Amino acid sequence: MTVSPFDHPLLSALLGDEEASRHFSIEAEIEAALAFESALAEVEAENGIITRDASAAIMAALGSFRPDTSLLRAGVARDGVMVPELVRQLRMTVGEPHGDKVHFGATSQDVVDTGLTLRLKSVVEHLGLLLTETIIRLTSLEERFGGRALTGMTRMQPAIPIQVQDRVTAWRAPLQRHQERLSEQSRRLLVVQFGGAAGTLEKLGDEGAAVRAALAAKLGLADAPQWHSQRDALADFAGWLSLVTGSLGKFGQDIALMAQGGTDIALSGGGGSSAMPHKQNPVKAEALVALARFNATQLSGMHQALVHEQERSGAAWTLEGLLLPQMAVATAASLRLAAELAAQVESLGH
Repeated sequence: MTVSPFDHPLLSALLGDEEASRHFSIEAEIEAALAFESALAEVEAENGIITRDASAAIMAALGSFRPDTSLLRAGVARDGVMVPELVRQLRMTVGEPHGDKVHFGATSQDVVDTGLTLRLKSVVEHLGLLLTETIIRLTSLEERFGGRALTGMTRMQPAIPIQVQDRVTAWRAPLQRHQERLSEQSRRLLVVQFGGAAGTLEKLGDEGAAVRAALAAKLGLADAPQWHSQRDALADFAGWLSLVTGSLGKFGQDIALMAQGGTDIALSGGGGSSAMPHKQNPVKAEALVALARFNATQLSGMHQALVHEQERSGAAWTLEGLLLPQMAVATAASLRLAAELAAQVESLGH
């Protein structure tokens, strides 16, 4: 049994997405944190911040380093994040005389935030592919049935005749706009975070900006000034997630309403009933509506996390961690369900 439906052994079959979830696993989090420490040691040696011998010792240790996750768990209970304990273990593995050069000039939030953006880069790629697939499936519906007639419905009452393509366009066009939004947002979202204790990179002196730019390049992220307490890019991304699921919720709601009437649409593969064997319930359509409402609800919490006091907030940071992974998985699941639902449409219109 789990608290989250997204990794529940049963509910995740409907509401989950294994690929998106994988990037929020402890394994992915540790991998991203160690990638940060590895890249940091390399670029600091290249810029003369630490010696090349120190960098080589750190890289050699990282090659076989496997953290004790039970101690990381205890560290999180004590420190709120795993990084202090992770760095302690890594420094012990490196040993003297170079152990103190591990994590030099960085702070826990640099590791956590850059580790998050590294994982979000993979999530964004996954969501982009799912979004393209869903648009293709809806375009196929338009090609197959677009010229057929439908009764236009306004305020849930019959209005005037329309064509199937008119309704499908209302499903597809927002998703194409979301593609454009994602491309534009990614330039602000997928950036390095490296600011040191309070965002000033005080231990790196005049080399701070150069090391940060080199670190970003090494990790495949864009360079940006520190954003410890500026969470608007993450809130903006959460808004995008809610926009996508909201648009897909409209698609699901429309399909469910047409299925209710029984004459405008024919679906294959509907869900069964334990009491009424004749029924084919529009399960995927209903799930799209539920996931849209879920993300819309979580979005308010992500906006609450914008209230990030002074140079670092443990509370706002923790709130983001509670909300953003679930929103991302919900969006991936919605896109998967929408593509599957579109493929189940056997007939649309008259």
